[in-house]
Amino acid sequence: MKQEELTFNDLPAVVGELCNRITSMENLLTEKLSKQHEVKENTHVPMTVQEACAYLKMPLSTFYYKIKKDDIPVIKQGKHLYIYRDELDRWLESSRKNPAPQNFEEENESMLASHRRKPNPKNW
Repeated sequence: MKQEELTFNDLPAVVGELCNRITSMENLLTEKLSKQHEVKENTHVPMTVQEACAYLKMPLSTFYYKIKKDDIPVIKQGKHLYIYRDELDRWLESSRKNPAPQNFEEENESMLASHRRKPNPKNW
């Protein structure tokens, strides 16, 4: 956009240019958002215990403890253990104390519900 001083006669052209820029920004945003919501890679792939530990950023001993304690869904094939990534994600989501809010409205409602307010004793 021009940095020179604008006059009243320049306003229609400047507003038109701003509208075009806003439209192009909206198009870019919708493209980015649609790419985020596209189906991602197949997550139903078996992982070894070492891969699962790297995915969770957790030590191997802790992972084995969690398998025994929390019943992480594990597939045994001979001496080897495998776990599917999508099942691991579901286990992580189910073991959360507070589920993650899906959108702004749910997050706002949970925040308002968590704060207690004193009743107002004054009757105006």
